[in-house]
Amino acid sequence: MYAERASRLTGAVVWTSTPSGSGSGLVLPDGCMDLLWSEGRLMVAGPDTRAYVPGRAEDLSARWAGVRFFPGTAPTFLGVPAHELRDRRVDLADLWPAARVRRLAARVNAAPDPALGLEELALERAAESGPPDPLPGRVVAALDAGRPVAGTADELGLSARQLHRRSLTAFGYGPKTLARVLRLQRALALARGGVPFADTAARTGYADQAHLAREVRELAGRPLGQLLGG
Repeated sequence: MYAERASRLTGAVVWTSTPSGSGSGLVLPDGCMDLLWSEGRLMVAGPDTRAYVPGRAEDLSARWAGVRFFPGTAPTFLGVPAHELRDRRVDLADLWPAARVRRLAARVNAAPDPALGLEELALERAAESGPPDPLPGRVVAALDAGRPVAGTADELGLSARQLHRRSLTAFGYGPKTLARVLRLQRALALARGGVPFADTAARTGYADQAHLAREVRELAGRPLGQLLGG
């Protein structure tokens, strides 16, 4: 069973997942990175360019909790460029000193709720890191509104090369990939709300329903109807 709520950390989401006996554990690209806890371990989920399916049986039978950071904000928290974690799940101890991670894991494990412990950790780290860079949020806002990449770069006063380099650091991939991922999420939200697929395609900027279908298969690895449980 999966549940989520808005975090006290601006733009973030706190979530939990417990074994339900069904489902594949499929995680779709969303432009985000997550700080994870599972059965006493602290991990990081990097930005995905394709659907992630847990590869071990224990991944589906374990309890999970996470803080999903707003796109572009996790690298400041972690101190690691997002592209180094693209399509990866790694132990936090691979990124931070092991002794520090052991202390943090003990704190989270001792919390009444691991998700709450993770959120407190994220809030503390955010306070240490200082004000966030406003650029990633502006990139997300522009691309999520359907603006072209070239227009977004001009709007932000950057060259195309500068925008690409900054995007690799913040999001793990270039702005064109980020735009595709954000558009996929907009389309899924409409389709889950009952909007017909053809209308969903038109309202989210796809050329037609066939274009939507191709993008969903490429990014999610399965047809849109199957994603929606149809």
